[in-house]
Amino acid sequence: MSWSIKLFRVKGIEIKVHLTFVLILIWAAARWGVTMNGGPTGALYGVLVILLLFVCVTIHELAHSLTAMQFGVKVKNITLLPIGGIAQMDEMPKKPSEELRMSLAGPLSNFIIAAVLLLLSIPLDFPAEVSSGRMSEVLGSVSWEGLLAYLITANIMLGCSTFCPLSPWTAAGVLRSILAMRMDHAKATAVAAAAGRPGLGDGAHRSPERRWTLVIIAVFIYLGAGQEGKMVEVKNVLGGLRVRQAMTTKCQILSPADTLSKAVDLVLHGFQTVFPVLEDDRLVGILTEADLVSALKQHGPEVAVKMAMRSEVPTVDPDSSLFDAQQLISQKRLGALPVLKDGRVIGLLTPHDVSEAYLFLSLKPDLLAKT
Repeated sequence: MSWSIKLFRVKGIEIKVHLTFVLILIWAAARWGVTMNGGPTGALYGVLVILLLFVCVTIHELAHSLTAMQFGVKVKNITLLPIGGIAQMDEMPKKPSEELRMSLAGPLSNFIIAAVLLLLSIPLDFPAEVSSGRMSEVLGSVSWEGLLAYLITANIMLGCSTFCPLSPWTAAGVLRSILAMRMDHAKATAVAAAAGRPGLGDGAHRSPERRWTLVIIAVFIYLGAGQEGKMVEVKNVLGGLRVRQAMTTKCQILSPADTLSKAVDLVLHGFQTVFPVLEDDRLVGILTEADLVSALKQHGPEVAVKMAMRSEVPTVDPDSSLFDAQQLISQKRLGALPVLKDGRVIGLLTPHDVSEAYLFLSLKPDLLAKT
């Protein structure tokens, strides 16, 4: 996610904070410093409360992510936003039972945090304050008791949100995993995503004083559920196909000794912009259009292709899943994937090839021959 700053890594997962996060710090400083008449001390207290709250949010997202990693899911990063945290995963766990465990891991971490904080609060008589009905006063005070009360309450609410159909990151994930045990995964995702979309919008109409906050959160949730549903839809369309059914078989090749001017001629006289580079019929690299343009600017048209090509090249087998290949292209931002069989290049798979396959198969699933 752009406009984000990297903070640190946990088990290979980047923890980032979006620049808009500063908005909630400003809000917290104003709430405790001005609205609640806390002055500068109250403003600093408000910032501390939010920072500690987002430590809990980070633990929540890490619990989701680390559980998903146990099932072979790659997690790229966790981004902290004013509305919470979002973990970016390449895919969801394949088995409904695995997804259920992943979805429940986050809320469970919040219940554990709340229990630990509750134990720490015993010397401060926080349980007595709650039982005497003075909870609102404790929450509003600039004190250690108020800080503990706020964090305990927030963690309990984060944990209980699992059972509220307003969040595609927890509740919809639990709902989808349960439904997927009894129906098609794509249909289960559609039902769960739809269930997560309307609730907050309705709440905004019933509570005018929180209208804009809820509308903003609803937009994030709608987009999050829509993106996840789209990935499952793509998998549903492409998952049964092989790379050989969509790849380009007639592609131009280059050798390491060819000049860049030859590559320019091939680009200008055709539609190909990524070229496998072969030496003795063995793949030694690829030359992309971006690499070609960069090398032309630096060295001119007579330099050899080997000076501009990429030697570390991901490849794919013709019998590989087309969906898996599409995910690799998307994750690595590749212009094409060389298709190898028995160590020899037999074609290229480009994003355009995948898009065409998706377009036609969405219209008529049996258009591509299953050969």
